[in-house]
Amino acid sequence: MLKQKRLRDRGKISLTKYFQKFKPGDAVAVVREHSVPFGYSTRVHGRTGKVIAKRGSAYEVEVFDLNKPKRYVIKPVHLKRIIQ
Repeated sequence: MLKQKRLRDRGKISLTKYFQKFKPGDAVAVVREHSVPFGYSTRVHGRTGKVIAKRGSAYEVEVFDLNKPKRYVIKPVHLKRIIQ
């Protein structure tokens, strides 16, 4: 896993990515934004899951880890919608 951004990706975060909206049931991938503190272990990065609910400005995401569902509260800057 990368510990810093690529040269072309450096700079300010786009506001559309920062203020993304998700609905309960949306499929998302956890993609860490390196310029914003993440707060979780690196094993969550790259996982896919479903949005369960909204908590303040963040979203509660259910991710399977070794066939056990685990719930994380993640800010939308670290989430990417998966089109099914």
